[in-house]
Amino acid sequence: MPTLFFSYGFRFFFFLLDHDLIHIHVEGSSGDAVFNVVPEIELRENNGLTASELKKVRQAIIENREVIIDRWNELKD
Repeated sequence: MPTLFFSYGFRFFFFLLDHDLIHIHVEGSSGDAVFNVVPEIELRENNGLTASELKKVRQAIIENREVIIDRWNELKD
């Protein structure tokens, strides 16, 4: 499960053997979440992150969306 980057105190990563829809896993001190990245950035699962933490995570995904997509495609090939 390669770590792509850290932002706002969260770790953003993939599971290589996960399903094909481009998404990102996020882990912080208070919990974790999963966001779909395409076709739109949307929260798929939340386990303990607060609304303000989810807002920060979403912003980091917006800022790094192209990097996430490029890395996903590199690692899944």
